[in-house]
Amino acid sequence: MSDARSGAGTSAPTVLRMILGRRLQERRLGAGVSLDDAARALRVTSLTIRRLEKADVGLKPLYVEKLLQTYGADQQEIDEFVDLAERANEPGWWHAYRDVVPSWFTAYVSLESGARTLRTYEPQYVTGLLQTYGYARAVLRGGFPNESDEDLERRVDLRLRRQSLLEKPDAPTLWVVMEEAVLHRVAGGAEIMRAQIDRLLEVSELDHVSVDVVPFTAGAHVGACAPFTYFRFEEPELPDVVYSEILSASVYLDQRSDVSAHLEAHNRMSLLTSSAESKALLNRMRKEYS
Repeated sequence: MSDARSGAGTSAPTVLRMILGRRLQERRLGAGVSLDDAARALRVTSLTIRRLEKADVGLKPLYVEKLLQTYGADQQEIDEFVDLAERANEPGWWHAYRDVVPSWFTAYVSLESGARTLRTYEPQYVTGLLQTYGYARAVLRGGFPNESDEDLERRVDLRLRRQSLLEKPDAPTLWVVMEEAVLHRVAGGAEIMRAQIDRLLEVSELDHVSVDVVPFTAGAHVGACAPFTYFRFEEPELPDVVYSEILSASVYLDQRSDVSAHLEAHNRMSLLTSSAESKALLNRMRKEYS
């Protein structure tokens, strides 16, 4: 996934598959087995081994079993790993929406579903995890003007289903920083905007959700750029990841320098406002839409 567009690969990996890929790599390195030696054990190329370790392809149980035997694993470890590999190859719930969602975005949903911490920066729209039905439909209609009503509804349904992760007992922490411009960009009319602001005020009271609105008076700042999302995971095998997008594709970054730059930008932007100031701005904009 490192610095690459996910659309260039196969189906998007689940977080579990990514974890197992990392564990395979660690097991190989711990056993002192080179990529070439591992490839010879399977009678494949070293590129195939690298792709398995990077979760670019599914984990074939027979491959996993042979590799772990090569690395000196005992049968219990092999059986447990193979069982996990089979589970990792099962498509995520979002796979049912593959007809209306680009392949490069399914990786995002997988990361979102498995993250412990999410930080987002949104200069244009309310982040998808906090959108109401009316707002989501208006935004998606604007982005897909020629979409059939049926396909558009499926896109909206996927966006709303993603929000269930915030209602779980072990819900991740979500920290949103958005520009004041988001509140002035009318999507669907005054009534829909008012309902959307009500939603933002409601979720901002949750312990695991923070909503910061950077006011126009903040002027130019370090984060005035493309939207991005930062993911952090509980599993030590997974690095922090940053996702950003352009009109027709996306990029996933896990190089430490790139991730650190985005994290610092998010920190700096959050200092441009406060929770109290953000709520006051939200309430002021709500009155304007009344």
